[in-house]
Amino acid sequence: MSRLPVADRAAVRRATLGLLGRDRRAVLVVLALHGAAAVAGLAAPWLLGSIVDQVAAGGSVATVDRLALAIGGSVLVQALLSRYAQYAGHRFGERAVARLREDFVRGTLALPVSVVERAGSGELATRSSVDVSTVGTTVRDVVPAIVIASVQLSLLFGAIFLLDPLLGVAALAGLPSIWAVTRWYLRRAGAAYLAEGAATAELTETLTTTAEGARTVEALRLADERIGHGTARIARLWATRRATLALRTVFFTVVEASYPLPIAAVLLVGGYLLSRDMVSLGAVVAAALYLQQAIEPLDRILQFTEQAQRGLASFARVLGVGQVPPEPPGRTSAPPGDRLVVRDARFSYGGGRDVLHGIDLEVRPGERLAIVGPSGAGKSTLARLLAGIDAPRHGVVSIGGCPVTELDPAERRRRIALVTQEHHVFIGSLRDNLAFAAPDATDEQMRSALVAVGADWYAELPDDLDTSLGDGARQLGAAEAQQLALARLVLADPHTLILDEATAALDPTTARRTERALAAVLTGRTVIAIAHRLNTAHDADRVAVLSDGRITELGSHDELVDAGGAYAALWRSWHP
Repeated sequence: MSRLPVADRAAVRRATLGLLGRDRRAVLVVLALHGAAAVAGLAAPWLLGSIVDQVAAGGSVATVDRLALAIGGSVLVQALLSRYAQYAGHRFGERAVARLREDFVRGTLALPVSVVERAGSGELATRSSVDVSTVGTTVRDVVPAIVIASVQLSLLFGAIFLLDPLLGVAALAGLPSIWAVTRWYLRRAGAAYLAEGAATAELTETLTTTAEGARTVEALRLADERIGHGTARIARLWATRRATLALRTVFFTVVEASYPLPIAAVLLVGGYLLSRDMVSLGAVVAAALYLQQAIEPLDRILQFTEQAQRGLASFARVLGVGQVPPEPPGRTSAPPGDRLVVRDARFSYGGGRDVLHGIDLEVRPGERLAIVGPSGAGKSTLARLLAGIDAPRHGVVSIGGCPVTELDPAERRRRIALVTQEHHVFIGSLRDNLAFAAPDATDEQMRSALVAVGADWYAELPDDLDTSLGDGARQLGAAEAQQLALARLVLADPHTLILDEATAALDPTTARRTERALAAVLTGRTVIAIAHRLNTAHDADRVAVLSDGRITELGSHDELVDAGGAYAALWRSWHP
């Protein structure tokens, strides 16, 4: 598995500013409302201090009542402003998250197929779900909370300095320890949370592939090996989570221990100043109340700092998807011919040993070629090279004299289509699922395509082409999903068709009927079939036998049977 890139800090910073800048007016409104709420919140402690001074000076009950009424009014104003600020903040956050999800989907759809497959389902699944959700929470809740709390703290400490500068200095007593532990934490948290995200992706990949291949695991008696593999991934995730937990334990312990220090310092300094008539009792009370108020926004900042680190790590992973270079535009003009030629093609995965060794092959326009061979011989790898999904390490694969990988991706997909045994049914109607292949297709063309591949089940659907498919709606079985994919293929109408065990999910009778129907529909087109049933090879114009990454036999069915080689032995085993 090849991991997708992760954005660096500079890229995350630019993207964050861009996300805020796209809705600058809403950000300013949110900040203004929260700033006004914070200013309104300063009134209550100051007014309470004034009440203390009035009582100490023998003030009238009416004066105290007016001050108490003013406190109630300030609290009400603060509550209303905070309420509307939170409302505006959540609206901004939801819009920002929606844009982020749309950008992520566009970036994911732009990924080259080879990159997606090498990354693995776990990597993309965690980035599209866990990471995007974490970033959404950070944008919607964490960032506004940190900004707002910072404004509140600035105003609260500013108010204490206005009461008395010495009380303001005393109020800073807890900041050195908080600053030191926060700096220590931030230096380590980013890497720790990235490691946790990578471990989560690896575990998701392991669980997904094990579940999807459960029958193979059981047949080959690999249960113990898969359990051991999964246990190792769980242990790695556990270790990364323990590492982040250890950071939080130190961080929050020091922070919590620092909270009482400024209040104690203000009371001590205030008592000393009060004994020398340098400050009023109301000022000391107001300063202590301001510090008590400061605990909540300070605690919010520090609590959300941990979530912000998790969010920044997730944001870096989300942005990394957009850093994968897109497929090069390539040649947009159609090549002059349709002959598919492979010359001395060699290929390896991830710089490992070659799995294809000097493949030479010519496929004539309109020819039906079957490729057979044992599992692991390189059949699917050769199909990917023919379709232009991967480029050979050495040699060339060309169509009409133009290297397949140099064609513009859209042009390549119009000319060459690869259909595997893995098919996806999108949430939506049957019409929507077919329209992916041919947006301009009429209903009649869609029905004809379904009939062509033997998908008789569509006639029994309650709403015909408008029947909803997918989660919470009509579920298609593996065979039905495969026929749906083949119907898309008929609508796409490519010149060259590569079938990589495209009928594997169908029972032999249905597969045979579907293959014959497809053969009739695709007359005149080049068809390359990775054959797992030798009936497909029997019907082909030529058969290529692949073994250990090499073509060992090439000829018609009859020629290969008469030659008495590997294909003949395989055919006799099928037809004793």
